[in-house]
Amino acid sequence: MSDSTTEKHKVLHGLPEEVIFCKRCVQNNQRPSSSREFVKRDTNITTVGFDEDGICDACKWYDIKKTIDWKEREEMLWDLCNRYRRNDGRYDVIVPASGGKDSVFVAHQLKHKFNMNPLTVTWAPHIYTEIGWKNLQSMIKAGFDNVLVTPNAKVHATLTRLAFENLVNPFQPFIIGQKNVSPRAALQYDVPFIMYGENHAEAHNKIGDNFTPLMNIEHFTRESEESDLFFGGVHISELGKYGIDDREMFPYKPLLAETVRKAGVEVHYYSFYHNWSPMENYYYAKEHSGFESNPDGRSEGTYTKFASLDDRIDGQHFYTMFVKFGQGRAMNDACRDIRDGFITREEAVELVNKYDGEFPVRYFQEVLDYMGISEERYWEVIDNSRSPHLWDKQDGKWVLRHKVK
Repeated sequence: MSDSTTEKHKVLHGLPEEVIFCKRCVQNNQRPSSSREFVKRDTNITTVGFDEDGICDACKWYDIKKTIDWKEREEMLWDLCNRYRRNDGRYDVIVPASGGKDSVFVAHQLKHKFNMNPLTVTWAPHIYTEIGWKNLQSMIKAGFDNVLVTPNAKVHATLTRLAFENLVNPFQPFIIGQKNVSPRAALQYDVPFIMYGENHAEAHNKIGDNFTPLMNIEHFTRESEESDLFFGGVHISELGKYGIDDREMFPYKPLLAETVRKAGVEVHYYSFYHNWSPMENYYYAKEHSGFESNPDGRSEGTYTKFASLDDRIDGQHFYTMFVKFGQGRAMNDACRDIRDGFITREEAVELVNKYDGEFPVRYFQEVLDYMGISEERYWEVIDNSRSPHLWDKQDGKWVLRHKVK
């Protein structure tokens, strides 16, 4: 389903020139795939895969999921847990956890179904929301040990500003820290087994990544001390110009790959062993930890209410995606709900066109203050990142050239 026009427009961010929407879900071919954040010098990215029939890789993966023997996969998980389980009271698995629905589901299952002794590890959000903090505490009260790592606020805010101004990605410092914190804890606590929730390949990475239970260690490692590292698009050697001392970058620096290999650290995805469903996780977490959804109702930019609730900058994360790629929070949610059978494509089209790109007003001024920029500077960065092949300005208002239908 192509919405291309005969007129050629400049293309930014390394995106495909032709805009295509999946014929089954509503995902466009502009959506980025996950890649190593600490090597990014600019906004150029790789994007999701589509076949010649206009079907995205995520929808094709759902066809494959229907053929998986999930009882066999559960037996594989039992074997894995049996290999790592300890009987001396020490932790035997690390679960990266925000207190959200997915991490509660994974931690609770591992402890109460698979008889493991998990340590939950949290990389703090930029700015906690009240409901995010409440859900984290509810998880802990439900019976889990937790290590909360809160980075230097001054450094984190500076990196966030750099990531926004240079990459139009204010969420990057969180992504980097969140990927690093659990492998570091694995080394510190001598727990080589880490269990994440969902493999990103289920939604927007290469379909082949779904055939392994393991996260590629390249996402949190470097090959040598001399490896080039970039944060917010700035080489680490240049961060001193922005008031950041190299010693303050320890939590953000990826581990040495050789250290991880020698320690035998493995990062597994629970979604490889279990037929993953965010909706089912939501109801499970409500029952077992008292997880609460957004008290304001739906989250800004979408129609759902139970995901990405803990950080006041979350809304900007999804809005900057919408600006750069023409795909926002509602489209992300709708794609998943179509594949899981909760809504039809027709219903999704209506929801996306109604909510996608809604500006996150609630914490806007607080986010500006956090990054230390003016509203004028904010809109300058935003508007300069609008790729002409996606956006047109009509009567002083920015509009998408291509909308799902």
